[in-house]
Amino acid sequence: MLDVFVSYSHKDDEFRERLEVQLALLKRQGVIRVWHDRRIGAGKDIHCEISEHLERADIVLLLVSPDFLASDYCYEREMARAMQRHEEGSARVIPVILRVCDWQSAPFGRLKAVPRDGKPITKFTDRDEGFNEVSAALRSVAAELAVEDSTAKTPAHGNSEPAEAKRIPPPHPGGVRLRRAFTDLDRDGFIEEAFEFIAARFKDSLVELKAANPGIETNYRRIDANHFSAKVYVAGKEAAHCRIWFGGSTHALGGIMFSLSDIGDTSFNESLSVTDDGYSLFLKPTLGMAFRPGMSKEHMTWQEAANYYWSMLIEPLRR
Repeated sequence: MLDVFVSYSHKDDEFRERLEVQLALLKRQGVIRVWHDRRIGAGKDIHCEISEHLERADIVLLLVSPDFLASDYCYEREMARAMQRHEEGSARVIPVILRVCDWQSAPFGRLKAVPRDGKPITKFTDRDEGFNEVSAALRSVAAELAVEDSTAKTPAHGNSEPAEAKRIPPPHPGGVRLRRAFTDLDRDGFIEEAFEFIAARFKDSLVELKAANPGIETNYRRIDANHFSAKVYVAGKEAAHCRIWFGGSTHALGGIMFSLSDIGDTSFNESLSVTDDGYSLFLKPTLGMAFRPGMSKEHMTWQEAANYYWSMLIEPLRR
């Protein structure tokens, strides 16, 4: 699995969220693991966390916009170090052009950008089409890196014995699925990315709900890196409300939590934890209070989990 570092301006957060949704299949297939600064936990040193993950990255995505170019931190620290690693051959830098700007004059201007021909995402009638081009390019680069570096990497402490190289898992021969043991790192990464996926789906679904139903207003609020809320109003009166948060994966209240109230993180109506079938990771509800016919109770995908929580939110609207 290759590590992907996303460098971006927080003013482009909505673009980063949509890109991450498009990369969901690559993550689910174990091709890449994505990191950005929204994953930094409370109380951790921001600069150390960013530096550590930037140094560890195999691929660095630069989400380029006027705000990215204007950000001293993005330009002078993250981009500058990423380009050094690119020149050294220890990482691949890929510019992703979000909005119109003079990116060709930047140090990364000579690199092949995505989408194709450096067309900004905002120039696509359907932005998902542009992000899909980014996803396809990233898959291609990941496969290329796996071939280029199929030999082992040499440790930094003068030991000449090769370390195990990161590789893209080959297709299962003959369609045979092989069992595997999932690590805590696998589980933590899976549920963190699942939370981001659910947050992005809720944000989009609220927009779609409002557009399709005159008289309905909606509100999505990202409270912090680990919390968001969603509200639906009918004729100006609150008709549905929920709060969803990521509680980690180790303590008693870990998982992705759902609450119909704002009491706090100790009160919830449902939670999702990580499970597996020996082949893939899934999400599993702990209470199962909102199951409907045809729903899986044990092995939910990110999409199924998002739909499950969404059905809990809009249940009052069905009455």
